[in-house]
Amino acid sequence: MELQRPDLKQVDPEVLAYIEALEAELERLRQGSRSRSRSSVSTGEDDGILAAITETEEPPTTQNLITATASGTLKRTPRHLYHRQNRGGMGVFDLEVPRDEAPALLAVADESETLLAITSHARAYRLPVSALPQSEVHDRGTSFAARFELQDGETLAVLLPIQAQGYLAMVSKRGYYRILRHHVFGEHMKAGTSLYDLKTFGPLAAACWTPGDGDLFIATRQGKGIRFAEKNLPPGGGLGIRLSDGDEAVAIAPVTEDSGVFLISASGKGAIRLMSGFSANKSPGAAGKIALNTDRLAAAAAVESGDDIFLISRLSKIIRFPAEQVPPKEGVVQGVICMSLRSDEVAALAVSPAYPRL
Repeated sequence: MELQRPDLKQVDPEVLAYIEALEAELERLRQGSRSRSRSSVSTGEDDGILAAITETEEPPTTQNLITATASGTLKRTPRHLYHRQNRGGMGVFDLEVPRDEAPALLAVADESETLLAITSHARAYRLPVSALPQSEVHDRGTSFAARFELQDGETLAVLLPIQAQGYLAMVSKRGYYRILRHHVFGEHMKAGTSLYDLKTFGPLAAACWTPGDGDLFIATRQGKGIRFAEKNLPPGGGLGIRLSDGDEAVAIAPVTEDSGVFLISASGKGAIRLMSGFSANKSPGAAGKIALNTDRLAAAAAVESGDDIFLISRLSKIIRFPAEQVPPKEGVVQGVICMSLRSDEVAALAVSPAYPRL
């Protein structure tokens, strides 16, 4: 007789955490197998229990996955140590932090690159990837809070590798945007440089690199979005999206007519929204329209064919799966289950070009 996982909602939280730790360790051992075979477990498209392991592994690489908390604890782990699962899996434990300190950010960067860390007060810092001690998948991070000089109520809001070309586009939780050229973040940038007026714009929500000649897509907590052209935008920034009561901006991404944006809800449901079915506004500052049918969007990022998606939960579960497993849609949908969660929610997202399949 096939065993079914019982309902554990009433189980003591410490006992539940222990059970999930055992499940995660079993998942890790399965991923460590170098067999080319695949064991598939599928109970239907809608239930999301797609826990089969993709046994092909990524060759050793200098690319790293950086996980971070809002309070400035960071961990660097070689990307190839995170084996692919199929979407809908539970993931494995990653950053080991106290219960009152949850993962909040993900980034993929080469060990030769320098990270751009920006706080919620829009103050910017440079941090070489090599300055982070290399760790295993499930390991403790290192606190860099003193380096970021975090003030009362200030948190780490953005973490991404610095580019030598293009522009950095930012969006605040109030829906205001600002775009700065890449040279602002060069090696001579002063630590703690302020990127905009905090009183006017409000706390920083997200940022992305953009070539400067396409469109920007802003997504909000309530699953709404707006798309508008970058050209002719005022250098000082302005209102990007008019928010409804109780809403806030959570993501910004560079897009074109041929782009897709992966949107993921806190509950683990996601979809790739094709921009061919999401028309651009003539100018920024308008109210958004529904991009994903959810009451709590966790994150969003532009994706391309062949990319891999990384998701991390607030309980530090992490999963990696191919973007091609998420059906692209031109219309509004609820999405498919991308990460199986129990008493947990998605905290952050990163997208990375995938390694070649073996």
